[in-house]
Amino acid sequence: MASVTKEKLIELLNKDLGLEYTACVQYTQHQGVLKGAMYQNIQKELIIHAQQELAHATILAAQIDYLKGFPTVEMPLPKASKDNKEMLQQDLAGENDAINRYIARVKQAEELNLYHLAQQLRNILAMEQEHAMDLEQALGE
Repeated sequence: MASVTKEKLIELLNKDLGLEYTACVQYTQHQGVLKGAMYQNIQKELIIHAQQELAHATILAAQIDYLKGFPTVEMPLPKASKDNKEMLQQDLAGENDAINRYIARVKQAEELNLYHLAQQLRNILAMEQEHAMDLEQALGE
């Protein structure tokens, strides 16, 4: 028997959706306030990340609707800082959280034989891993 029901999966996907909204807003704010020549490359990447997070939200909303759920419009508050390194660390923490959540979501979708959803989640997961790599490189980690 699956460790999650379809209803619980929809609830979890809605939490993920809210966090994608948050990531979009957070990246948008962070790229706008990053200062210094050494951050110009990652600043450009954050603009791309924000757009990709919005694409993830769009995918999740469609999948939630397909599963007969109702996509949320609620989101946790984004993190903000005036310190460049702290902003990037906040973004990296969010990406690492997303990676862990999507690894779990792929397994849950497959347990429910929702292979189409699992594939969509794998695509999102791969992009979140790329975001984390970009941020780690910018932080020198």
